[in-house]
Amino acid sequence: MKIGLIGYGKMGKAIEKIALERGHEIAFRVNSACPIDQVRVSDADVCIEFTQPKLALGHINTLIDHQVPAVIGTTGWNEHLEEIKNRVLTTNGSLIHASNFSIGVNLFFQLNEYLSSLMAPYSDYNVEVEEIHHTQKLDYPSGTAITLTEGIISHHPEYTKWNTALNEAPEKQKHSIPVKAVREENVPGTHSITYSNEIDSISIEHIAKNRTGFALGAVIAAEWIADKKGIYTFRDILKPKL
Repeated sequence: MKIGLIGYGKMGKAIEKIALERGHEIAFRVNSACPIDQVRVSDADVCIEFTQPKLALGHINTLIDHQVPAVIGTTGWNEHLEEIKNRVLTTNGSLIHASNFSIGVNLFFQLNEYLSSLMAPYSDYNVEVEEIHHTQKLDYPSGTAITLTEGIISHHPEYTKWNTALNEAPEKQKHSIPVKAVREENVPGTHSITYSNEIDSISIEHIAKNRTGFALGAVIAAEWIADKKGIYTFRDILKPKL
């Protein structure tokens, strides 16, 4: 399979390494020195996009226009998700997007939802989400953290929204999940969920040791989406085969 890399920073290079190890070819590499309008997009069987929120929407639309299956790892563009869904469906396109392509993180998403449903009857516990990423990460909080809060909200009736204003008065944070976003050098990604009351605390945590998990998941997603039509998330890949 010929894979087009849109974004050739640390993540793009990690994806390239795994793609080559799995027997794929690299059709082209898009970066600041070689923008997408300077490559023949149709040369790729599928494209993997990891760039910046301000660039992602243009890349997505270009891939839809050229009918090239797309794996979108960039976050921070979800306000346009409905628009993109409609474009993919009306053009019979192929796209898979996720806030995180790590298999471990996607299992963590499901663990988070299960814990949220277990905690729902115990309203004396307050939940908090924390994420730590490298200083080059542009969106704040991370897409992964937002997905985690959405998972809590969908399974816990006490919560309806999230906030990053951790110093607000408690009455303003009622029914709201506080999200703490930290930026530190050389941290691929750490996410934790903590429920606490005056008696004890319960926490779950996912720590990414390097970018390999994200890159492997992106290549697996590219292999999966190559012969499909429609719009999907990484959870569709993890669904058990009946």
